[in-house]
Amino acid sequence: MNGFIGRRTELGHLDDLLHPVKTGGLGGRPGRAVLIRGRRRVGKSRLVEEFLERAGLPHVFFAAVGSREEDLAGFAAEVAASSLPDADRFGDFAAPQSWDAALSLLASALPTDVPSVVVLDEMPYLVREDPSFEGALQKAFDRTLSKLPVLLILIGSDIAMMERLNTYGRPFYQRGTEMVVPPLTPRDVSAMLDLPPADAFDAYLISGGLPLILEEWPHGADLWEYLRHALRRPTSALLVSGERTLAAEFPTEAQARTVLGAIGHGERTFTLIGRAAGDLNPGSVKRSLELLTTRRMVSADLPLSTKPSRETRYRVDDPYMRFWLSFIGPGIPAVERGRGDRVLDTIRASWTSWRGRAIEPVVREALLRLADDRLPEGTNAVGGYWTRTNDPEIDLIGADRAPIAKRISFAGSIKWLENKPFDHRDLSRLITHRSQLPGADDETPLLAVARSGCTAEGVLSLTPEDLLEAWA
Repeated sequence: MNGFIGRRTELGHLDDLLHPVKTGGLGGRPGRAVLIRGRRRVGKSRLVEEFLERAGLPHVFFAAVGSREEDLAGFAAEVAASSLPDADRFGDFAAPQSWDAALSLLASALPTDVPSVVVLDEMPYLVREDPSFEGALQKAFDRTLSKLPVLLILIGSDIAMMERLNTYGRPFYQRGTEMVVPPLTPRDVSAMLDLPPADAFDAYLISGGLPLILEEWPHGADLWEYLRHALRRPTSALLVSGERTLAAEFPTEAQARTVLGAIGHGERTFTLIGRAAGDLNPGSVKRSLELLTTRRMVSADLPLSTKPSRETRYRVDDPYMRFWLSFIGPGIPAVERGRGDRVLDTIRASWTSWRGRAIEPVVREALLRLADDRLPEGTNAVGGYWTRTNDPEIDLIGADRAPIAKRISFAGSIKWLENKPFDHRDLSRLITHRSQLPGADDETPLLAVARSGCTAEGVLSLTPEDLLEAWA
């Protein structure tokens, strides 16, 4: 199965960065650097491997393991075994004792007359294990690498750290182009698995668009067929990817993992999250939530209207981790005992209600991506609206800005049920809720997003087919 459906944009960006390396750039400095970030197991390394294969240039690909001595020795070994023309020079030296020395030796092995590529994967490990690494990299790039026809690719899954590397005050500031590798989109999932739009969204909610999970998904299978297949195997990517993500992101922060688990099980407010996490004190909950939002594992949402609100709600940002925390993580012991059927029964029992909430952020993203002619004019932000008592709670709000709007462009509802279209009763409920929305009036347009279509009149309606086009 082709794992590069939907990766044409990213490969094109890398080709664009390689162009000045090939042509000589400006001012005698053809060297370029790119910092690639994205969630774990989203396919960053595989993307770069595909790029290297297509480019056909001399290159070295090094992946750090998190130990300074091992990484220095491993880097020297990778360079010595690489396709760089003078790579054998590394074989004549003992393992370098510093990154300053290692990068100097690298520069001596790079060709001066043809383009080459150097890849440093798992960059956050190198930064954490050696405080001098960033300075050594900056010095090597400024003095040598930028003067050579080389593309330096730096890859990392710690999104917050990768962003900081290119910020003011850090040694590598403004020396590299930033690039984000996102998960595969619902449209990519539909194409990759040959699924109709509604089923593709189900597959996206389970997989989060992670290629490793989609590669083991039987072609054309619906979610239940895939889950029966995956829950029979403790080594399935559906099971192990979540464990590896948590181990990598939070190796020592047990409290943050507990708070994340509470959110994954459906708690959304500060108080209820603390209670579900074991009656943690507010200070501990606050610190854990700050860590989780900084790591981009959790999103903190505010109601969207013309009135300020402090009713923050928290949700797991990644669809796959949302599913894993809700069902798979707690069910792993049963799968290991050969009782994956029990986990499947648990998912079936809660699927409709879980999916109804999990689809909301995906629909909001799709609406933001839709062409302007599909939504009411002035829609620059899409969110939801709620009060402390959830009266009302409105799935979709369009506005000119967020979180405090000047103008509301629409109010909408999501009805994501099989064989139950959005009907006149749903419309009446939405009209009532609109009357309670700050900034809305009787002229504010109404929107229905329905898995099974819409039978009500006087409302703009969108189907899964329409939403899928947002990622065209």
